[in-house]
Amino acid sequence: QVQLVESGGGLVQAGGSLRLSCEASGRTFSSYAMGWFRQAAGKEREFVACISRNGGKTSYRDSVKGRFTISRDNAKNTVYLRMNSLKPEDTAVYYCAARNGVVGRIYEYDYDYWGQGTQVTVSS
Repeated sequence: QVQLVESGGGLVQAGGSLRLSCEASGRTFSSYAMGWFRQAAGKEREFVACISRNGGKTSYRDSVKGRFTISRDNAKNTVYLRMNSLKPEDTAVYYCAARNGVVGRIYEYDYDYWGQGTQVTVSS
């Protein structure tokens, strides 16, 4: 069982930056690939980024490439999402997720555990 707690969301102006954190409970964090997803109001949840369990492989949705960076610190049981050059269309609730596997995936159903989400609001 893994519990995930996100933090770091908030209100930021367009062009600004935020860093989201997701801390996992348990001693097996390094066994899990991690992902970040987001859900805007009235829309379906969508993939944002993922990272392999050793941090060596990452993937991003096209609209965030070059602006967002996913990373992890297995010693701290934490995965991060650094978000730069934020746009109003990045406004959403951001969720982290864990899957018991080597690499991350882009589909929600591939993940076993989810956090409660953290709100990111980007004003224009």
